[in-house]
Amino acid sequence: MPFALTLGGVTFVLAVIWGSPLIELMRRLRLGKSIRVDGPQSHMVKMGTPGMGGILIIGWVVIISIVVNIVRWVNQLEFVESAFIPLAVMVAYSILGGIDDYQGIRQRPGIGMLARVKIWFQLGIALLAGLIIYFFVNDGRGLVAVPTIPFLLDIGLLYIPVAVIVISGMANAVNITDGLDGLAGTIAAVCFLAYGGIAFLQGQQFLLTFSMIVVGACFAFLWFNAKPAQMFMGDVGSQALGGALGVVALMTNQWLILPVIAIVPMATMLSTILQVLYFRWTGGKRLFKMAPLHHHFELIGWSETQIVQRWWLLSILAAMVGIALALV
Repeated sequence: MPFALTLGGVTFVLAVIWGSPLIELMRRLRLGKSIRVDGPQSHMVKMGTPGMGGILIIGWVVIISIVVNIVRWVNQLEFVESAFIPLAVMVAYSILGGIDDYQGIRQRPGIGMLARVKIWFQLGIALLAGLIIYFFVNDGRGLVAVPTIPFLLDIGLLYIPVAVIVISGMANAVNITDGLDGLAGTIAAVCFLAYGGIAFLQGQQFLLTFSMIVVGACFAFLWFNAKPAQMFMGDVGSQALGGALGVVALMTNQWLILPVIAIVPMATMLSTILQVLYFRWTGGKRLFKMAPLHHHFELIGWSETQIVQRWWLLSILAAMVGIALALV
């Protein structure tokens, strides 16, 4: 734990140093965010804010993780898949998210990659990761920890479609949560802290180290994303964080409690799904004033700061409950 926490601190310091140069670079490249016309009007002042700040998170997670694992490999001559798999999934979703962001800025402003195209890439990445975890990490077993049951259950091949849903679902859930200054970064950091704690209790040093590195990078991003944000995360960061979180949950075998620990992203995604379904069923009526959920609360009078802080408090409480469930 001391080593992992130290790495998180080192990652924060290094990433913060490079935050301002990244913002300046994105401004020079004119990678400014396009704001949805149908979104809250209060967000129009954010137009043009650098919109691919997730590069700061993913870049330093990759650099620190690779350096740490090269050192470990040299010292122990051991390749650790538990360090490689979440990192590889993070990079894959980051590339996909980066393409989506670029299209949303330059080719289809405010829209980005077509959803029907993006979903197939998301599912493909999740399927490959699920197969690797099932066959190589779990030795052909579909393991899941169920609270109050003192042993792991094996759900067999059903594990693979579940893994696809968990990984791709979390990638989209965190992506949808990325809508207010400081929101997605804060929530992602809390979730990785929770799963880092679970990995520590299980003795999974490499997952613990990876999680703390991600937390440090998220904190560095939040230094520049706190209201008023100097840069936004973008899909390049949000999809990557969500996908990696899903992988970490699967590799701890505690994926059943992921909806508890990640209660804010799950509620946010659910609100969007319900809004769309209700709109279609009722012929144009809305269940919420606006989806995702945080926009609904903006329109009923909550300030952006109030929403972020209250969602952060709920996330911390949910993480505490999730860790408790992992212990029973």
